[in-house]
Amino acid sequence: MEIYIPQMDLRLLFFLSLLLITVQHTDAQSPLITNIPNRSTISLDGNWQYIADPYETGFYDYRYKEMAENDPNAYWTTDVPVSKSDKKEFGFTDKHVLKVPGDWNSQDPKWLYYEGTIWYKKTFDFTLKSASDRVFLYFGAVNYRADVYLNGKKLGSHLGGFTPFDFEIPDGVLKPTGNNLIVKVDNKRYADEVPTLNTDWWNYGGITRSVRLVEVPREFIEDYFVSLQGPSKGNEAGASGTDTTTDVIRGWVRLNNASAESVTLEIPELHLKRSFPVEDNLAAINLQAKGLQRWSPENPKRYRVIISAGADRTEEKIGFRTITVSGAHLLLNGKPLFMRGICIHEEIPQERRRAYSQSDAAQLLGWAKELGCNMVRLAHYPHDESMTRMADSLGILVWSEIPVYWTIHFGSNEVLAKAQQQLKEEITRDHNRASIIIWSVGNETPVSAVRTEFMHTLITSAKGLDSSRLISAALEYDHNNGKNVVDDPLGQYVDLVAFNEYLGWYGGTPASCRDAQWSVPYDKPFFISETGAEALAGFHADSLTRWSEEWQEWYFREQVAMMRRMPASFVGLSPWILADFRSPKRNNPVYQEGWNNKGLIGHNGKKKKAFYVVQAYYKSLSQGTSEN
Repeated sequence: MEIYIPQMDLRLLFFLSLLLITVQHTDAQSPLITNIPNRSTISLDGNWQYIADPYETGFYDYRYKEMAENDPNAYWTTDVPVSKSDKKEFGFTDKHVLKVPGDWNSQDPKWLYYEGTIWYKKTFDFTLKSASDRVFLYFGAVNYRADVYLNGKKLGSHLGGFTPFDFEIPDGVLKPTGNNLIVKVDNKRYADEVPTLNTDWWNYGGITRSVRLVEVPREFIEDYFVSLQGPSKGNEAGASGTDTTTDVIRGWVRLNNASAESVTLEIPELHLKRSFPVEDNLAAINLQAKGLQRWSPENPKRYRVIISAGADRTEEKIGFRTITVSGAHLLLNGKPLFMRGICIHEEIPQERRRAYSQSDAAQLLGWAKELGCNMVRLAHYPHDESMTRMADSLGILVWSEIPVYWTIHFGSNEVLAKAQQQLKEEITRDHNRASIIIWSVGNETPVSAVRTEFMHTLITSAKGLDSSRLISAALEYDHNNGKNVVDDPLGQYVDLVAFNEYLGWYGGTPASCRDAQWSVPYDKPFFISETGAEALAGFHADSLTRWSEEWQEWYFREQVAMMRRMPASFVGLSPWILADFRSPKRNNPVYQEGWNNKGLIGHNGKKKKAFYVVQAYYKSLSQGTSEN
């Protein structure tokens, strides 16, 4: 079976995808604008004043009901007394500031374990470029719930700690000077949220990614998607990645409040410039391209794509490639692909904080390149946009995942809607990133009929939103006397059968790998999405001493030997994990102290001995000196 963009009207596909997702956990949210880095924006990053409010006194009255918008006790109203007799029991001050973007846990030791509400305030001036323009307030991510107020007016609410959202600012709310933006941020965990109560990573709270004002014309380009149609018969790319025949680029452009009759798409380097009619704010894209260089890890070629409609214009660099499955084979641009991967948490270990910047992405992806990776699994949630854009430029393949993790409430339609919304926001932001080849709908979810239907629904949603990529999830498997069968029933629905295995760490020793046999009862490629063992960086002993670098080194030597014996349908692995990361579940007082130390790089930023074992394996694969 091959997976590719089907021969159908993409206008119909787009509208069907909209029907799959119902926004149930946002309040007055605007349609999500894409390509923010290349729009006309003003950054609101920097120091924000804050008030810690663990009892949510500024949100609920004493009967625990949400206060009226004009309630003088609400923290989104003015904190300035109108007279000397006026009583104000709250106030923002420069004595208490937090950096945005950033998590609050790492900014002061007193917030290390804090889960609750903090109010953020930013004062700014703003002048419209044109009186007819519209302004949106865009957040890269806030963990977990955000209630947003501007000059005392509530713009809306959003749930989800790792996906972007925006709100249109109504006419008359913005002022030339002295605008007060207040955001109530609540990172408490709940059983009916995504993720749920139980995770194995640090619950960093705060406005963790950039905040921007986005100014657009009254009628503007809201979103677009362009990609290669799929493999044409006999259309093989040469060593340079250049096709000698004609490729077909298809997609769509969605306008907002448009009266424009056409949309123009231009790719100057390919000498392409065509206009397409608009119907119901949507234009279907279909054009032929000659001499196209396909994006790949060896040749991460991107083209400047310009889209214009009416008074609006946007552009960005986009790569074009195909990713397909044919039986048990994984094909990139029609050629076999073996993924030399690594899992990454969005964390800078040396600074014990959430990653968010270009320099953070350069550090993490730079380490992955040094390891010899051509692929990264961004676990267990969508990472900052700087990661996926940099992966595009570096030629690193990406597995992107939503935080449907472990014990989600699979029987709840409300939880399903929240997961679908995060999936939609993830795909909307990144569907023009050539680097992303896999959308993952979850990790290590326990097998049951209810769970499988929940996950199958997410897979259907993902395919409706984007049929040009593979859909997967990290699955469960049965272990019986060395015979390991990946028979999770979800395997029948995914394009790539992926699973996590820890032979020699959770049970037994690394020698357990020596007689291990693997089988997958599906005619599909399979991928090891996690494997690893903990080691405290700098702790050395013999290889039989758990927690030592030598144990971890032995573990990966045995894993590599097992990988070399895998069936032909084995198409790669992403060991767990690039670098140590914070986790409150890891409480060994000597070897963990709140860290999951499975990283190939320690939380001191130094490489462990196992790093070089994996690096040597990947080098042998890239040079073709060993069998996969």
